[in-house]
Parts: sequence; C-alpha cells; structure tokens
Amino acid sequence: MMNGHEPLVRIPLNHDLLPRTLMLNQAGSKQFLLRLFLPFGLGYFVSYLFRTVNAVIAPDLVADLGLNAADLGLLTSAYFFTFAAFQLPLGVLLDRFGPRRVEAGLLMIAAIGALVFSQAETLTGVILGRALIGLGVSACLMAAFKAFASWLPNERLPLANGVQMMSGGLGALTATTPVQAALQITDWRGVFGGLAGIALLAAIVVFIVVPDEMQNKKHETFAEQLQGLHSVLTDRHFWQIAPWAFTAQAAYLSIQGLWTGPWLRDVAGLGRDEAAQILWWIAIAMIAGYFTLGRLAEQLAKRGIRPVIVAAVGMSLFILVQLLLVVVPQYGLALWLGFGFLGTACILPYAVLSQFFPPQLTGRCNTSLNLLVFVGAFSAQWLIGGIISLWPTNGSGGYSPSGYQAAFLFLIACQIAAAVWYWLAGKWIKDRDR
Repeated sequence: MMNGHEPLVRIPLNHDLLPRTLMLNQAGSKQFLLRLFLPFGLGYFVSYLFRTVNAVIAPDLVADLGLNAADLGLLTSAYFFTFAAFQLPLGVLLDRFGPRRVEAGLLMIAAIGALVFSQAETLTGVILGRALIGLGVSACLMAAFKAFASWLPNERLPLANGVQMMSGGLGALTATTPVQAALQITDWRGVFGGLAGIALLAAIVVFIVVPDEMQNKKHETFAEQLQGLHSVLTDRHFWQIAPWAFTAQAAYLSIQGLWTGPWLRDVAGLGRDEAAQILWWIAIAMIAGYFTLGRLAEQLAKRGIRPVIVAAVGMSLFILVQLLLVVVPQYGLALWLGFGFLGTACILPYAVLSQFFPPQLTGRCNTSLNLLVFVGAFSAQWLIGGIISLWPTNGSGGYSPSGYQAAFLFLIACQIAAAVWYWLAGKWIKDRDR
C-alpha cells in the first residue's frame, strides 16, 4: 500500500525471474486466459447469486418462517459471518495449495449448504444452510485474485480483477428478475435446490479447467506462513486504506445484498415485480462499474495516476450517493444506479495491495482485507435490521422509512470516519518516512 503522495514501491523478491517470465508469456495466450477467467468467473457468479438472492425472496422467507427484520438480517448475514471467519485460514491455504484445489473443494460445501437451506423448516435450519454457503463460496473471489497475481503482470491486475467482479455482477443480475420469474414456477426451496446443482457444476469446472500454479517456488513452512501473515497485518500501509475499504464494502454488500429490495417496497412504494426490475438495473450498473473503473485505473496508471487515487475518488462519490439516498429518496432510481456503479470502486484496494506485496503474500494480503470486509458486512446487514426494527411496522407489515434513514446514516458516518483516517494516516506515514 501507499498513501496519496508516495510512489509505488514493490518489495524486492528473491525468487528466480525466469520462471516468472515464462508464466507471463504463457498467460498471454487467449486459450490460457479463458482457462483462467471462465472457471473463476463461474464460481464468483455462483457466489454473488447466493449473496444477493435474499433481496428478492425475502418476503417469502418472512411469510414461511415468521421472521421479523432482525431475524431476516441475521439469517442473511450468516453468509458473511462464516465467509469472514474463514478468510485468514483461506489465505494460508491459497498460498500453500493453490487456488484450483481450494476453491473446488469449498464449492462442494456451498452445494451442500444450498441443499440444507432448501430443506430447512426453522430459522436455525436456514441459518445453518446459509452459513455453509458462506463458507463454501469464501474463496471464489480471493482464489481468482491469487491466480491473477501469480500469472498476470501487475499493471493488468485492476482490469483483471474488474472483469472477475463483472461475473459477480452477472450473479447479482440473475438474482433479480430471473429469480422473480423462477418463483412463478417454483418456490424459494426449489430455487435453492437449483443453486445447489449450479454450485456443484462450478466446483467440477474449476477443478478440471483451471491451470495449476507453476511449481518453481519454495514451499514455506507453517511457521513461515504465519510470519508472512504477521507481516501483512502489521504493515502500516495496509492499515491506512483497510478501514475505508471495509466500511465502504460493508455498506455496499449489506445493502445491495438484502436491504435494497425492502427499501424499494417500503420507501419507494414499489411492488415485487417493479422492485425486481430496479434490482436488475442496479446489477447492470454494477457490471458497468467494475469494468469501467478497472479499465480507468489501468489507463490512468499509464499516465502516472495510481489506482489508489481512483479508489479514493470513487469511494468518496459512493459516500455522496448514499447520503443523497437519505436526503432526497424521491430520486431513488437514478441514485440506486449510482450506488451500483460507484460502489464498485471499493474493490480497487485489492489490486493496490496485490501490487505492493510480493506474489507469495497476495493470498494472505487479500484475505486479510476480505476478513475485515465480511466482518463488516455481517455486522452491517444484521445491524441495519436491528435499527429498522426500532420503528413499528405499518399495517401491511412494511418497515418504517425512518428506520432505513437512521441505518443508512450510521453506515455513512462510519465511512466518513474511515476516509478521514485514510488521509490523516497517509500524512503521518509520509512524515515518518522522510
């Protein structure tokens, strides 16, 4: 990491450069890139579909299981809890065994979790299924980032990561109108039975198609792996941007993954079909944002403007959009599109950190940040439900607009505090390094 004024400095590496050169040459072929991008893209498609599908099926879960807002928030956030809890072990596993084996094995757990969810009759049962799903898809993004950092040149990482995130956008897209259409044919249990099959397919594709990392590096001992993790977690540059990155992503993931749908119903007054259509367009904006900001960061880097600057500007505009949603909700459609587009800036810090730390630490670096992100997302998704529950429901069972306003303002305040820390910490690091 670096602050807003320091030049990018790579930690020097000791391994032989020839195998790395051969890797980059092989990575230039279209066939190889397809083997790299498509399987990981399918895995992340599944992950994001699981993450956001509750925004559409929430009314069915509430009706069938008798949930209140806090229950719904806890249920949906169970995904984030197990996802977050596994991030540090995941980083060690990725750096030791490689992304292909780790992701394929975990996706099998996601398939089992979807089956458990589809058959559960109680709140405890669906929480267990949701928790297994979160564990099972916990590597879908980090495994891809690890593979990209191993195979691709550093200057391509922002765009490569953005392309990977676009597949997640397609998952979010599928979780809107297509899921609503599927609910006309089957119920939410049938939807999750189908998702179990898709997760199993993704596990098989990842295991068969993804190339292994070249075995030119020295395997670290467990003690050395822990020392590498310690070096990441004690790096002052990591902690400069991590608070802003995880508070922004916590807001993005928790709201987009659940509370956008209820907001459209309770604040905008839309029906289920109309809300699903708006969620569709938000997902389109998200796909556009991941590609556009990834491409923009890559192009601006060639002109001396580093990705961290693009990330800071994008996350600042993201705060502004959230504030406008609270202040002028009548412009909700345009603002939600801005929310979907600008929230994608939150992913750029992963590419920044991957460029700063050496390749053998990228798994532990990214999963350390991801741990904070998903702890934040778990807490935010549950907390939003808790805050909303402080206000009485209306006659039709909807939640009070004032509850949404208070919950969103709390998340905005957290992001502003983290942004202030980012700039103050950057100045402190600069002064210390002089």
